[in-house]
Amino acid sequence: MRSRDTFRIKRFLAKKQKQNRPIPQWIRMKTGNKIRYNSKRRHWRRTKLGL
Repeated sequence: MRSRDTFRIKRFLAKKQKQNRPIPQWIRMKTGNKIRYNSKRRHWRRTKLGL
């Protein structure tokens, strides 16, 4: 019946894990750059994913 559901959850978690990282340093070095840090960082204890 629900063979793919665990895979969907796993894929969702993998995407969130990849998104949850600081910005690369070379992006900060670019000329006229205004980005200092990744504002969408998520802490596992403070903000939950809503699964």
